[in-house]
Amino acid sequence: MIVSLPDSAQKLFPGVVFSGERTINKVYLTFDDGPIPEVTLPILELLKEHKAIATFFEVGENVFKYPEVHDRILKEGHQVANHTFNHLSGWKTKSKEYLENVEKANKLIKSDYFRPPYGRMTPKQFNGLKEASYKIIYWDILSRDYDKTVSQEECLNNILSNLQNGSIILLHDSLKAEKNVLAVLPKVLETIKQKGFEFGRIDEI
Repeated sequence: MIVSLPDSAQKLFPGVVFSGERTINKVYLTFDDGPIPEVTLPILELLKEHKAIATFFEVGENVFKYPEVHDRILKEGHQVANHTFNHLSGWKTKSKEYLENVEKANKLIKSDYFRPPYGRMTPKQFNGLKEASYKIIYWDILSRDYDKTVSQEECLNNILSNLQNGSIILLHDSLKAEKNVLAVLPKVLETIKQKGFEFGRIDEI
């Protein structure tokens, strides 16, 4: 996962979304790499408790394994979006294979919103995704919850110190991120509400 996005990324990939409107007091929680019952289900409980909505960028093979978790995400009013079928890095995958993998995932996920795993894609892949009418979503806050060298305090600070109108917050409902994400999410949800932000889905941008 790249920690920060180069300034050139917005020029290289015109039309990619990095944040919502800075004039609207709404923030966007996003979770990558699920659904995984051990992590996604506790996250859904926390979101319900705080009356929050989120967008889940799902890996197709996990949707195939756990369709009941995918269905619950939708039933509870959250958005689902595409994160490839096998969590492919665009930099390590031929464009034809990459785009086919996205379409394979979309047979299960059925969304025109897409986030490239690791934030990595080539210009050719980007053009192919745009031709297929995908809306490509990045982020402006990276929690680094997946990084085992990052403490819970650091993870929380990565989010709260950068929180502003329109923030797209990148978290993960994965086993790698389980310890950090489940520890920091309650405080994140509480702080978002205390600061007067509303929760939004990516399709509201």
